[in-house]
Amino acid sequence: MIEFELERGRRAAATLVEQVVNAFAGAIEGQSLRAGAQLPSVRQLAQSHDLSTYTVSEAYNRLVSMGLVVARRGSGYRVVSRAPSAQASPARWQPPTLTATWLLSDVFADHSVPIKAGCGWMPSEWINESGLHHALRAMSRVPAARLGDYGHPYGFAPLRERIAAQLDRHGLPAEVNNVLLTQGATQGLDLIVRTLLRPGDTVLVEDPGYCNLLQILKLAGLTVHGVPRTPAGLDIEALEHQAATHRPKAIFVNTTLQNPTGATFTMANAFRLLQIAERHQMWVVEDDVSRELAPAGAPILAAMAGLARVLYVGGFSKTVTPSLRCGYVVAERDVLRELARAKMAVGLTSSETIERIVDKVLLEGRYARHVELVNERLKAAHAVVEERLDTLGLDVFHRPRAGLFVWARLHVETGRAGAIATAALRDGIWLAPGSYFRPDDEPSAWFRFNAPYSTDDALWRFIGGVR
Repeated sequence: MIEFELERGRRAAATLVEQVVNAFAGAIEGQSLRAGAQLPSVRQLAQSHDLSTYTVSEAYNRLVSMGLVVARRGSGYRVVSRAPSAQASPARWQPPTLTATWLLSDVFADHSVPIKAGCGWMPSEWINESGLHHALRAMSRVPAARLGDYGHPYGFAPLRERIAAQLDRHGLPAEVNNVLLTQGATQGLDLIVRTLLRPGDTVLVEDPGYCNLLQILKLAGLTVHGVPRTPAGLDIEALEHQAATHRPKAIFVNTTLQNPTGATFTMANAFRLLQIAERHQMWVVEDDVSRELAPAGAPILAAMAGLARVLYVGGFSKTVTPSLRCGYVVAERDVLRELARAKMAVGLTSSETIERIVDKVLLEGRYARHVELVNERLKAAHAVVEERLDTLGLDVFHRPRAGLFVWARLHVETGRAGAIATAALRDGIWLAPGSYFRPDDEPSAWFRFNAPYSTDDALWRFIGGVR
């Protein structure tokens, strides 16, 4: 086994996954690990260096994608057996083709990109591993008879009660009959669109805004107009104009730690939005999936205006794990009944097994402490990324020091952003240019950076070469 030390804590310049990858890549390139040499098992390396098995697995998968290591069933991971020579160059990683299909679907299956600066999820080594293991052990003791049917159309009742109690602590009074569980927050948004809107209806969105929502709205045949997003919330003057001109049926907003800008509504901006929505009789759809990562005191529109005007969407992908597709919609009871009907029509019930696991994590998985630790690590990652951006003299939209995202503008012509993203992918770097997040797909020199995935030196060498 090669010897290496890991830098931990807030000042670590690279994630644990990146440090493990760099250690093994250096040993292989320096031939301390020779062709055919076997790497320690995932569990062995995890125990010897006080790491989670998720961290080691992710690092080994990256080494495989780099062409340095091969995985064989039954024999673990080995250094590639083809020794480099003057006549034969070592295997090179081949980037995927940057297309809309890859960005919307294949990206979730393609783990080959070494540096995922443009992705939208937490590092796998940051998940609540002990809480999940505890929940899975508890699930193994649930009698099979309890899992033998489809479950309730509204979802697992104890989890719905827990969500209602959690929201009540945030100032949003809700009862269990106001909560509908869904297969992730994105399905919640889709059900709202299917239930409240019809093809040809006009809606307002943030510009820039959540890219998956934009695709849902397009598939539904809606007319979409963007309202500029500011660090304080929405451009109120532009919102007034759009509402008066287009008479939209609904507006979709990401209240806290917005995807992609990382900005959070101020109380004053939230109040003005609700005034305009009331005056123009618009539904307000509040996507608040990052609430647990948000600073204290961030406004909740549904708490300010009530559920008669606002539909509230949340989920657990940022604090439990995205692989457990569990989200929820909170709405007035009559509306929720129609949402449940749409849910059953397009996919039947959500998974009670998954909902039980999430409920157990929240109840017994030291969830509050886990969220606290994640927030500390996010703050440290933001500090590193902001320092790199400032060193390069790039424009930063907002400095949240929380949540996943930083929104920054490269000093390049707007039309070059797509070409830069394609060039980055050839270097093993996934970037997310601003056009992905705009309702009209207009080019943008702004890029979304996922702070925990944006600490690698190679990323900033590339960015420094194109600005």
